[in-house]
Amino acid sequence: MKQLMLGNKAVARGLYEAGVCFASSYPGTPSTEVTEELAKYDDVYSEWAPNEKVAMEAAFGASLAGKRSFCAMKHVGLNVAADPLYTMSYTGVNAGMVIVVADDAGMHSSQNEQDSRHHAIASKIPMLEPSDSAEALAFAKLAYEISEEFDTPVLLKMCTRVAHSQSVVDPGERVVPVKPYEKNIQKYVMMPGNAIRRHPFVEERTRKLVEYANTAAVNRVEMGGTKLGIITSSTSYQYVKEVFGDSVSVLKIGMANPLPDQLILDFASKVEKLVVVEELDPIMENHCKTLGLQVSGKDILPICGEFSQNLVAEALGGEVHTGRTLDEALPMRPPVMCPGCPHRGLFFTLKKLGCTVLGDIGCYTLGAVAPLSSMEMTLCMGASISSIHGFNKALGEESEKKTVSVIGDSTFMHSGMTGLANIAYNQSNSTVIILDNSITGMTGHQQNPTTGYNIKGDPAGKINLEALCRSMGFNRVRVVDPYNLTETEAAVKEELQAAEPSVIISRRPCALLKYVKRYPSLHVDQDKCRGCKSCMRIGCPAISMKNGKAVVDQTLCVGCDVCTQMCHFDAFTGMTEKED
Repeated sequence: MKQLMLGNKAVARGLYEAGVCFASSYPGTPSTEVTEELAKYDDVYSEWAPNEKVAMEAAFGASLAGKRSFCAMKHVGLNVAADPLYTMSYTGVNAGMVIVVADDAGMHSSQNEQDSRHHAIASKIPMLEPSDSAEALAFAKLAYEISEEFDTPVLLKMCTRVAHSQSVVDPGERVVPVKPYEKNIQKYVMMPGNAIRRHPFVEERTRKLVEYANTAAVNRVEMGGTKLGIITSSTSYQYVKEVFGDSVSVLKIGMANPLPDQLILDFASKVEKLVVVEELDPIMENHCKTLGLQVSGKDILPICGEFSQNLVAEALGGEVHTGRTLDEALPMRPPVMCPGCPHRGLFFTLKKLGCTVLGDIGCYTLGAVAPLSSMEMTLCMGASISSIHGFNKALGEESEKKTVSVIGDSTFMHSGMTGLANIAYNQSNSTVIILDNSITGMTGHQQNPTTGYNIKGDPAGKINLEALCRSMGFNRVRVVDPYNLTETEAAVKEELQAAEPSVIISRRPCALLKYVKRYPSLHVDQDKCRGCKSCMRIGCPAISMKNGKAVVDQTLCVGCDVCTQMCHFDAFTGMTEKED
């Protein structure tokens, strides 16, 4: 029976039908739902790995053992997993292996715009690129066929719009092929003597894949008017069809790497003008130019951000739809930490103390936003800890007394441990604060190695952060409750003054977790409130000013009590005694 299905859910369904037996991923928007949906199938082993590199290596191990495997990540996660990716191109696979990578054009939830097709080209690994949910399901299944036919892992490239939009799919039945494991040192042991013999295999495989791409159904020509021919893929294909319909001819690319040389040349010969419509980098455009074709692309279309129907129409002479506008402009609504977020008290304290804060990737990156405005650097997963070491080594004692790094519990497990080992080993007097909210918060509450639960919510191994940090050589490890501003401030002051590196664990579960107790909402005694706005300095969305007085939104307040510690006039009332 046909169903309306999210793109990521359709990928999961395709993986399931293809007989995948092993799935390992690290959550990252917009890829997260693929693994979450796949984990709902009890006959597929699924897990959250500590990071993308581990996930890919685990999936490779399952493929080596003879079971079809899968891992997923967002575009920046593929950077983390690039090490095994490039060598797996040489080793090839045993059972089929599919790697889903989701690009985030427009940076809705990312620190950069990155085109993952570069990784496919550089690693010489085939990449499929669906344009809707039906193709997402079909391409996931096809990817395993290609993987096993050509002895290669296969990349399946999603993007935000395809991953998070819905279209109709037609689910099928599950088939589980299994291949026996066979010892093959020359194929799988990538020491130089063996690797040098595998490189020619990779080049020959690429030649065969180009031949395949020229006739594969995933690359198709839709002839219409011949005055304009458009080469496009992914969500850009949808925009082109919505704007032009059959008035133009379209070469729809479903195999992003390798590109079909002869098919492109044949298509170009049938149209008067050739244009490439692709988001981000001019990869297909540059390929056309290497084939000697006259083609337009980034000279009329932007290299930054997401495309849209109107953007394509305006650039290529289609009809632009202005739509309807509201009579009144909507107020700006910048991203903000949730009411009761445990990170708020910590960041308020760091700002109050005038600390230089080197940050990391997570919802706590909002500590850089007004009114907290206390984070001064965010680079990539784990970089806060590595960076504070270099920062303090460069500036010395002056910096050590006022600089901290902050990193979430999941991010710490992802790639913070090696940076912490560097501090312990090379001895910078650095203060690292681990923001332990007992979950992977930014991507929607996934478990991680510190929570004690696996992807299905069942009990699992749990890493003790305090014991881990001490075992890495830190004598000064302490835990604070960020709801307690006095305790938090004292801990930060003491560790900054200490003559050795230290770790502070700021521990309080995310306020949105279902098991976290919500306390009665507070309210403001208007007679006591002086309108001093001290409570506004924490940036809690539950607190606002009306008629010169503070007001608490009862529907948002979780009774965290942080605001009461900031009010000098005892205006916040309605508190109840809180349990730890």
